[in-house]
Amino acid sequence: MESPSPSSAQQQQQQQQQQPPSSKKSFVTTLMEAATLRSPSFKEDTYFVSHLKLSEQKALQDLKLKLASSQPSDSGDGDGVSMWGIPLLGGDERADVVLLKFLRARDFRVADAHAMLEKCLAWRSEFKADGIVDEDLGFKELEGVVAYMRGYDRGGHPVCYNAYGVFKDRDMYERIFGDDEKLKRFLRWRVQVLERGISALHFKPGGVNSIIQVTDLKDMPKRELRVASTQILSLFQDNYPEMVARKIFINVPWYFSMLYSVFSPFLTHRTKSKFVISKEGNVAETLYKFIRPEDVPVQYGGLSRPSDLENGPPKPASEFTVKGGEKVNIQVEGIEANATITWDIVVGGWDLEYSAEFVPNAEGSYTIAVEKPRKMSPSEEAVHNAYTARDAGKMVISVDNTASRRKKVAAYRYIVRKAPAF
Repeated sequence: MESPSPSSAQQQQQQQQQQPPSSKKSFVTTLMEAATLRSPSFKEDTYFVSHLKLSEQKALQDLKLKLASSQPSDSGDGDGVSMWGIPLLGGDERADVVLLKFLRARDFRVADAHAMLEKCLAWRSEFKADGIVDEDLGFKELEGVVAYMRGYDRGGHPVCYNAYGVFKDRDMYERIFGDDEKLKRFLRWRVQVLERGISALHFKPGGVNSIIQVTDLKDMPKRELRVASTQILSLFQDNYPEMVARKIFINVPWYFSMLYSVFSPFLTHRTKSKFVISKEGNVAETLYKFIRPEDVPVQYGGLSRPSDLENGPPKPASEFTVKGGEKVNIQVEGIEANATITWDIVVGGWDLEYSAEFVPNAEGSYTIAVEKPRKMSPSEEAVHNAYTARDAGKMVISVDNTASRRKKVAAYRYIVRKAPAF
């Protein structure tokens, strides 16, 4: 069945009061405004050599020559030099994508790009990065919680989520970061997560050649994780150039200015130009701009649950907005007797009333309250429910935002299964 369009009950919206302009802006406010301005202007490389300037094409050829000349004489023409399973000097077009990442990271300065590439090759060999994806590093409790790959953005980029709030628990922190050896093992695990994301990339001109990073700063211990965070940033920037198309920070707290002052020296201007900053309360609204709701985890105002991954690609959701002072009714008509309707619905930052009722077609029938009206708290996840109708009729799912002036993003999806024929 096709998704219906939400119908809005007529509500008189109250005029919002204008807030007096502040004479001073906080660091986070300034950074958010800067990120908002930068984000649309950032354009990801296509990696088509024909799209490069002549000087950039020459830099690519010079880098290949420099890399070939730096190989031991007994390695032939250097075809054996590889990264992520891609021969860097054998004429493979995927190699151009890899080499251009290093050149772009060093503003097409060939000598600097070559030095970075050689250091990365040495690091990968010493770190044994090529086989890390299949290692069991013993961090089962962190998978799906601290760092994990989940779904894709609207442009097809794999999305990596990072959330370090669990480390506010002192026992957890000591268990993971208690000494240098534990920290090294955690860094290795974090590289493993990134390598899994990279394995989904195309490394092809015009293809998907980078990932999206979403970092949740809620409850993140700022002092305790300073060493680990600095090492992760340094390691990634030195060895994974241009692998992140966009870096989205969510649940940004007031102390982000201090964190940023620590991270900033380790970030290039190009890296910082990819930042998107979202304060607490705007998570779903921010993520929906880049990621479809069915791919956004439920804890961030989306519809994606870990168990969904077992059933193949997620069913697409319909998006809509709930204006301030508005009630939206989603009507699913044509439900046959004994059919079962299953639905998911979420409103970013809820803080409104939700209900669901079934309206039979037969005259004189009573409306059935499937879910009585209830106030949804801002932290509640998506509703998932099912109802089997005894009679033919329609389902009406409602979200009532009449008590609020704030516009909110929302999404829903449903499926109707007819009763089996005997």
